[in-house]
Amino acid sequence: MNLNSTSNFKATALDEESLRRQAPSIFATGPMSGVSHRYAFVPTIRIMSGLRGMDWVPVAVEEQRIRNEARRGFQKHLVRFRRAEQMETLDEWNVELVLVNSHDAGCAYQLHAGIYRRICSNGLVIGETGWEAIRFRHAGLEPEKVVQASNRLIEFMPRVGELVNRFQDRMLDEGESRRFAQAATRLRFPVLEDAPVEAETLLKAQRPEDEGRDVWSTFNRVQANLVRGGVSDFHRDRHGRLRVVRPLRGIDSKVTLNRALWGLAERLTKGEPLEDSAGVTLAT
Repeated sequence: MNLNSTSNFKATALDEESLRRQAPSIFATGPMSGVSHRYAFVPTIRIMSGLRGMDWVPVAVEEQRIRNEARRGFQKHLVRFRRAEQMETLDEWNVELVLVNSHDAGCAYQLHAGIYRRICSNGLVIGETGWEAIRFRHAGLEPEKVVQASNRLIEFMPRVGELVNRFQDRMLDEGESRRFAQAATRLRFPVLEDAPVEAETLLKAQRPEDEGRDVWSTFNRVQANLVRGGVSDFHRDRHGRLRVVRPLRGIDSKVTLNRALWGLAERLTKGEPLEDSAGVTLAT
Protein backbone atom coordinates (compact mmCIF):
# COMPACT_ATOMS: atom_id res chain seq x y z
CA MET A 1 0.00 0.00 0.00
CA ASN A 2 1.25 3.48 -0.85
CA LEU A 3 0.70 6.02 1.92
CA ASN A 4 2.47 9.00 0.39
CA SER A 5 2.43 12.20 2.42
CA THR A 6 0.08 14.83 1.03
CA SER A 7 0.64 18.22 2.65
CA ASN A 8 -0.93 21.65 2.45
CA PHE A 9 -1.65 24.41 4.91
CA LYS A 10 -5.09 22.97 5.71
CA ALA A 11 -4.38 19.32 6.56
CA THR A 12 -1.66 16.71 6.26
CA ALA A 13 -2.17 13.07 5.36
CA LEU A 14 -0.07 10.78 7.55
CA ASP A 15 2.44 8.72 5.60
CA GLU A 16 3.50 5.19 6.54
CA GLU A 17 6.58 6.36 8.44
CA SER A 18 4.48 8.64 10.65
CA LEU A 19 1.92 5.93 11.28
CA ARG A 20 4.58 3.40 12.28
CA ARG A 21 6.23 5.90 14.58
CA GLN A 22 3.06 7.05 16.33
CA ALA A 23 1.09 3.78 16.45
CA PRO A 24 3.09 0.68 15.50
CA SER A 25 0.24 -1.55 16.74
CA ILE A 26 -1.77 -0.84 13.57
CA PHE A 27 0.91 -2.79 11.66
CA ALA A 28 0.70 -5.92 13.85
CA THR A 29 1.15 -9.08 11.78
CA GLY A 30 -0.79 -11.26 14.21
CA PRO A 31 -2.86 -11.07 17.40
CA MET A 32 -1.44 -11.03 20.89
CA SER A 33 -0.53 -14.45 22.20
CA GLY A 34 -3.28 -16.22 24.10
CA VAL A 35 -6.37 -14.85 22.34
CA SER A 36 -9.23 -17.23 21.57
CA HIS A 37 -9.04 -19.45 18.49
CA ARG A 38 -12.32 -17.84 17.43
CA TYR A 39 -10.58 -14.47 17.15
CA ALA A 40 -10.31 -13.48 13.49
CA PHE A 41 -7.19 -11.39 13.06
CA VAL A 42 -7.52 -8.58 10.55
CA PRO A 43 -4.71 -6.00 10.81
CA THR A 44 -5.83 -2.41 11.10
CA ILE A 45 -3.55 -1.44 8.24
CA ARG A 46 -5.59 -3.71 5.93
CA ILE A 47 -8.78 -1.84 6.89
CA MET A 48 -6.94 1.45 6.40
CA SER A 49 -5.87 0.38 2.92
CA GLY A 50 -9.50 -0.29 2.04
CA LEU A 51 -10.57 3.06 3.45
CA ARG A 52 -7.90 4.80 1.38
CA GLY A 53 -9.49 3.20 -1.65
CA MET A 54 -12.76 4.86 -0.57
CA ASP A 55 -10.99 8.27 -0.40
CA TRP A 56 -10.64 8.35 3.39
CA VAL A 57 -7.26 9.87 4.31
CA PRO A 58 -5.60 9.27 7.74
CA VAL A 59 -4.91 12.61 9.44
CA ALA A 60 -4.39 11.73 13.12
CA VAL A 61 -3.49 8.63 15.11
CA GLU A 62 -2.85 7.68 18.72
CA GLU A 63 -2.02 4.53 20.62
CA GLN A 64 -3.08 3.52 24.11
CA ARG A 65 -0.49 3.52 26.85
CA ILE A 66 0.22 0.09 28.33
CA ARG A 67 1.12 -1.29 31.73
CA ASN A 68 1.67 -4.86 30.61
CA GLU A 69 4.57 -5.28 28.19
CA ALA A 70 2.89 -8.32 26.65
CA ARG A 71 0.37 -5.97 25.07
CA ARG A 72 2.97 -3.76 23.39
CA GLY A 73 2.38 -3.67 19.65
CA PHE A 74 -1.15 -5.04 20.05
CA GLN A 75 -2.82 -2.36 22.20
CA LYS A 76 -5.82 -0.22 21.35
CA HIS A 77 -5.30 2.49 18.74
CA LEU A 78 -7.39 5.24 17.18
CA VAL A 79 -7.12 6.65 13.67
CA ARG A 80 -9.00 9.70 12.40
CA PHE A 81 -9.74 9.95 8.66
CA ARG A 82 -10.94 12.84 6.53
CA ARG A 83 -12.41 12.76 3.05
CA ALA A 84 -9.78 13.47 0.38
CA GLU A 85 -11.86 16.29 -1.07
CA GLN A 86 -11.95 18.01 2.35
CA MET A 87 -8.19 18.17 2.82
CA GLU A 88 -7.92 21.69 1.41
CA THR A 89 -11.11 23.27 2.74
CA LEU A 90 -11.25 26.40 4.88
CA ASP A 91 -14.39 25.29 6.70
CA GLU A 92 -14.60 25.89 10.44
CA TRP A 93 -15.06 22.14 10.89
CA ASN A 94 -14.87 18.92 8.90
CA VAL A 95 -16.57 15.56 9.37
CA GLU A 96 -14.15 12.76 10.19
CA LEU A 97 -14.30 8.98 10.43
CA VAL A 98 -12.89 7.70 13.73
CA LEU A 99 -11.63 4.10 13.69
CA VAL A 100 -10.83 2.29 16.95
CA ASN A 101 -9.36 -1.22 17.19
CA SER A 102 -6.91 -3.39 19.08
CA HIS A 103 -5.15 -6.68 18.40
CA ASP A 104 -5.30 -7.98 21.98
CA ALA A 105 -9.02 -8.95 21.94
CA GLY A 106 -9.66 -5.83 24.01
CA CYS A 107 -12.26 -4.33 21.71
CA ALA A 108 -14.21 -4.76 18.52
CA TYR A 109 -13.59 -2.68 15.42
CA GLN A 110 -15.45 0.58 15.96
CA LEU A 111 -16.42 3.32 13.51
CA HIS A 112 -17.43 6.64 15.05
CA ALA A 113 -18.47 9.90 13.46
CA GLY A 114 -16.18 12.77 14.40
CA ILE A 115 -15.74 16.47 13.81
CA TYR A 116 -12.45 18.35 13.53
CA ARG A 117 -12.58 22.05 14.46
CA ARG A 118 -9.91 23.96 12.55
CA ILE A 119 -9.72 27.02 14.83
CA CYS A 120 -8.71 25.02 17.88
CA SER A 121 -7.26 21.83 16.34
CA ASN A 122 -9.85 19.92 18.35
CA GLY A 123 -11.28 16.51 17.52
CA LEU A 124 -14.86 15.81 18.62
CA VAL A 125 -16.83 12.55 18.57
CA ILE A 126 -20.58 12.57 17.91
CA GLY A 127 -22.80 10.81 20.45
CA GLU A 128 -25.38 8.06 20.06
CA THR A 129 -28.31 10.43 19.53
CA GLY A 130 -26.61 11.89 16.47
CA TRP A 131 -24.76 8.82 15.18
CA GLU A 132 -24.79 5.27 16.46
CA ALA A 133 -21.29 3.83 16.47
CA ILE A 134 -20.78 0.83 14.17
CA ARG A 135 -19.07 -2.14 15.82
CA PHE A 136 -17.70 -5.33 14.29
CA ARG A 137 -16.70 -8.28 16.45
CA HIS A 138 -13.45 -9.95 15.49
CA ALA A 139 -15.10 -13.38 15.43
CA GLY A 140 -16.02 -13.99 11.79
CA LEU A 141 -14.91 -10.50 10.81
CA GLU A 142 -15.12 -9.61 7.11
CA PRO A 143 -12.80 -6.65 6.38
CA GLU A 144 -14.81 -5.54 3.37
CA LYS A 145 -17.86 -4.94 5.56
CA VAL A 146 -15.89 -2.58 7.81
CA VAL A 147 -14.74 -0.58 4.81
CA GLN A 148 -18.18 -0.53 3.19
CA ALA A 149 -19.68 0.72 6.46
CA SER A 150 -17.84 4.00 5.91
CA ASN A 151 -20.45 4.77 3.25
CA ARG A 152 -22.97 5.21 6.03
CA LEU A 153 -20.95 8.12 7.36
CA ILE A 154 -20.80 9.70 3.90
CA GLU A 155 -24.58 9.51 3.78
CA PHE A 156 -24.76 10.98 7.31
CA MET A 157 -22.56 14.01 6.53
CA PRO A 158 -25.41 16.40 5.60
CA ARG A 159 -27.06 15.53 8.91
CA VAL A 160 -23.94 16.64 10.79
CA GLY A 161 -24.26 20.11 9.27
CA GLU A 162 -27.88 20.26 10.36
CA LEU A 163 -26.96 19.32 13.92
CA VAL A 164 -24.19 21.92 14.12
CA ASN A 165 -26.54 24.59 12.75
CA ARG A 166 -29.07 23.74 15.43
CA PHE A 167 -26.37 24.05 18.09
CA GLN A 168 -25.34 27.43 16.68
CA ASP A 169 -28.93 28.75 16.52
CA ARG A 170 -29.85 27.83 20.10
CA MET A 171 -28.86 30.66 22.46
CA LEU A 172 -28.43 30.06 26.18
CA ASP A 173 -29.08 32.25 29.18
CA GLU A 174 -26.71 32.21 32.16
CA GLY A 175 -28.76 29.61 34.01
CA GLU A 176 -28.77 27.20 31.08
CA SER A 177 -25.03 27.60 30.54
CA ARG A 178 -24.40 26.95 34.22
CA ARG A 179 -26.60 23.84 34.27
CA PHE A 180 -24.84 22.52 31.16
CA ALA A 181 -21.43 23.04 32.79
CA GLN A 182 -22.60 21.28 35.95
CA ALA A 183 -24.02 18.32 34.02
CA ALA A 184 -20.82 18.11 31.95
CA THR A 185 -18.69 18.20 35.11
CA ARG A 186 -20.67 15.30 36.57
CA LEU A 187 -19.87 13.21 33.50
CA ARG A 188 -16.21 13.20 34.44
CA PHE A 189 -16.52 13.87 38.18
CA PRO A 190 -19.80 12.25 39.36
CA VAL A 191 -19.50 14.05 42.73
CA LEU A 192 -19.22 17.77 42.00
CA GLU A 193 -17.30 18.34 45.24
CA ASP A 194 -14.54 16.06 43.91
CA ALA A 195 -14.02 18.17 40.78
CA PRO A 196 -10.78 20.19 40.83
CA VAL A 197 -12.60 23.32 39.59
CA GLU A 198 -16.02 24.89 39.87
CA ALA A 199 -18.31 23.91 37.01
CA GLU A 200 -18.54 27.53 35.85
CA THR A 201 -14.77 27.53 35.26
CA LEU A 202 -15.32 25.14 32.34
CA LEU A 203 -17.25 27.88 30.55
CA LYS A 204 -14.13 30.02 30.16
CA ALA A 205 -12.96 30.46 26.57
CA GLN A 206 -9.31 29.76 25.78
CA ARG A 207 -9.54 31.78 22.54
CA PRO A 208 -11.80 34.58 21.25
CA GLU A 209 -13.32 32.32 18.58
CA ASP A 210 -14.88 30.15 21.28
CA GLU A 211 -16.76 32.97 22.96
CA GLY A 212 -20.52 33.04 22.49
CA ARG A 213 -23.81 32.16 24.15
CA ASP A 214 -24.91 29.52 21.63
CA VAL A 215 -24.83 25.78 22.37
CA TRP A 216 -22.06 25.13 19.80
CA SER A 217 -19.64 27.61 21.38
CA THR A 218 -20.55 26.58 24.92
CA PHE A 219 -20.20 22.88 24.14
CA ASN A 220 -16.78 23.37 22.53
CA ARG A 221 -15.46 25.42 25.47
CA VAL A 222 -16.56 22.85 28.00
CA GLN A 223 -15.37 19.93 25.88
CA ALA A 224 -11.89 21.39 25.43
CA ASN A 225 -11.53 22.21 29.13
CA LEU A 226 -12.69 18.76 30.27
CA VAL A 227 -10.76 16.69 27.72
CA ARG A 228 -7.59 18.71 27.23
CA GLY A 229 -7.49 19.92 30.82
CA GLY A 230 -5.14 22.61 32.05
CA VAL A 231 -7.92 24.88 33.32
CA SER A 232 -7.88 26.04 36.94
CA ASP A 233 -9.80 28.42 39.18
CA PHE A 234 -6.60 28.89 41.22
CA HIS A 235 -7.85 27.10 44.34
CA ARG A 236 -5.42 24.85 46.19
CA ASP A 237 -5.89 21.49 47.86
CA ARG A 238 -5.07 20.77 51.51
CA HIS A 239 -1.46 20.13 50.53
CA GLY A 240 -1.14 23.56 48.94
CA ARG A 241 -1.08 22.22 45.37
CA LEU A 242 -2.92 24.09 42.65
CA ARG A 243 -6.11 22.29 41.65
CA VAL A 244 -6.28 21.84 37.89
CA VAL A 245 -8.22 19.66 35.45
CA ARG A 246 -5.83 17.02 34.18
CA PRO A 247 -6.00 16.04 30.50
CA LEU A 248 -7.62 12.75 29.60
CA ARG A 249 -5.09 10.29 28.16
CA GLY A 250 -6.99 7.08 27.46
CA ILE A 251 -8.61 6.49 24.08
CA ASP A 252 -11.75 5.02 25.64
CA SER A 253 -12.02 7.88 28.12
CA LYS A 254 -11.83 10.55 25.44
CA VAL A 255 -14.28 8.83 23.10
CA THR A 256 -16.74 8.09 25.92
CA LEU A 257 -16.67 11.59 27.35
CA ASN A 258 -16.88 13.22 23.92
CA ARG A 259 -19.95 11.21 23.01
CA ALA A 260 -21.62 11.90 26.35
CA LEU A 261 -20.97 15.64 26.04
CA TRP A 262 -22.47 15.64 22.55
CA GLY A 263 -25.56 13.96 23.96
CA LEU A 264 -25.84 16.68 26.62
CA ALA A 265 -25.59 19.38 23.96
CA GLU A 266 -28.37 17.75 21.96
CA ARG A 267 -30.61 17.55 25.02
CA LEU A 268 -29.90 21.17 25.83
CA THR A 269 -30.76 22.20 22.27
CA LYS A 270 -34.06 20.37 22.51
CA GLY A 271 -34.88 21.97 25.88
CA GLU A 272 -34.72 18.65 27.73
CA PRO A 273 -33.67 18.54 31.42
CA LEU A 274 -30.02 17.84 32.23
CA GLU A 275 -30.28 17.33 35.96
CA ASP A 276 -30.64 13.54 35.69
CA SER A 277 -27.40 13.16 33.71
CA ALA A 278 -25.24 10.45 35.21
CA GLY A 279 -21.47 10.17 35.20
CA VAL A 280 -19.76 7.91 32.70
CA THR A 281 -17.13 5.29 33.43
CA LEU A 282 -13.81 6.58 32.16
CA ALA A 283 -10.95 4.15 31.73
CA THR A 284 -7.51 5.32 32.77
